[in-house]
Amino acid sequence: MADKTVDIPLVSKVMTFKSGKIAFSRSYRREAVVEDLVRFGALFHALAALPIVPGLAAQLDTDLIRRSIFGTAAIEGNTLSEEEVGEILAAPAGKTLRARAEQEIVNLGKAYRLIAPPPPGKPRELYLVTEQFIRELNRIITADIIHKDHTPGQYRNHKVEVGNADHGGKYVPPKILADIQPLMTAFVDWINSEEVLGEGPLVRAALAHYHLGLIHPFGDGNGRTARLVEAVILHQAGYRYVPVLMSNFYYKNIDDYYIAFRETEKAPDFDVTAFMKYFMRVLLLSVTDIQDRIHWNIRIMALRHLYDAYVQNKTITRRQHDLLHVLLQHPGKALTLKDLHLDPLCAPLYRAVSEKTARRDLARLQELQLMLEREKGLVLNPFVLE
Repeated sequence: MADKTVDIPLVSKVMTFKSGKIAFSRSYRREAVVEDLVRFGALFHALAALPIVPGLAAQLDTDLIRRSIFGTAAIEGNTLSEEEVGEILAAPAGKTLRARAEQEIVNLGKAYRLIAPPPPGKPRELYLVTEQFIRELNRIITADIIHKDHTPGQYRNHKVEVGNADHGGKYVPPKILADIQPLMTAFVDWINSEEVLGEGPLVRAALAHYHLGLIHPFGDGNGRTARLVEAVILHQAGYRYVPVLMSNFYYKNIDDYYIAFRETEKAPDFDVTAFMKYFMRVLLLSVTDIQDRIHWNIRIMALRHLYDAYVQNKTITRRQHDLLHVLLQHPGKALTLKDLHLDPLCAPLYRAVSEKTARRDLARLQELQLMLEREKGLVLNPFVLE
């Protein structure tokens, strides 16, 4: 007797008490995202092969987390600048009374430590999402923030509206606790199911993000919680750096972010292609940004070695060497002859140097193509080694 092929449904529907049927869907047009999936795989493989010294890796982690926390908070209306976010994250821990905007950043810093990726070299394990973890994330994210309709980590029992007319209209998620509780149980079962796990971690992370947004289980912090669940799924699958940066690109493309949600929610037959395509776009932007950052840092290290070699073999003077190192800290900065004596960055090097000698320094660095002439002055040439 021949084996029968069992068709596994792409859509799982849950009947609720007040909100009718809510669908969990992995139905999307594969051909719409397969090229991006392949491209991301190649880019991430190349990223993973780049030599990253421990100091650079630590600095990269710090910078990316700062940018991510700034982005994910800004999506929800936090008005602090990225610089202010960095200052708050770097401040010593301590229980102090803070404004809501500052407390959100402190909370997100704690949440990001909770979802930190496994150490390099540690075997990857299958990551299963739990309600307890989702609620704990939300508890941390919204702790010590006054909100009349929200208790940190607790599901809501009131109506909310998401979106606006500028982004495809409003969406009303399930309204009552009696619907949200079984939906969250069903969501966790579904996102951990063999079928969804079989989609791979990239698709699974996107599906977790979208469907948590669809349920909107909490009175506050839903978007931040969903984006962190997405990140932890990607972290645990071995994707370093990329997951935390994605929130920054969600913020930079915020209109498209909301529109992708709304188009997906309104799509016929529970088709999630619109959100999957947007997710892949953000994924590619993130991995490309990180590659560029690492390539630039590798280039900077190579330039430092070049300048050191030049001063050792007397191709350049110690003062010229030190000027180049100053400019490495400020890439793109243009200098004129007057700047060598007036600019606070250069003046200490040229305080006792004549204008003739300063002009000779600039001419020598141009001769070696270490600096290039531009409209506003001379700039460092980062491509001299090519």
